[in-house]
Amino acid sequence: MLKAALIFLVAGLVLGALGFGGIGGAFVGIAKILFFVAIAVFLIFLVLGLTAVKKVT
Repeated sequence: MLKAALIFLVAGLVLGALGFGGIGGAFVGIAKILFFVAIAVFLIFLVLGLTAVKKVT
């Protein structure tokens, strides 16, 4: 998911530099959403992993 966010970010920056501001801005917006979703999933799995270890031992 972070790979997709990075691809959208780079594509958005390139499009913005070439003058396609609207499409570039949309790509950067999608990259932000994907980044925050990836962080949220990471935190959820981190909490689940920490609680599962405590229950097993």
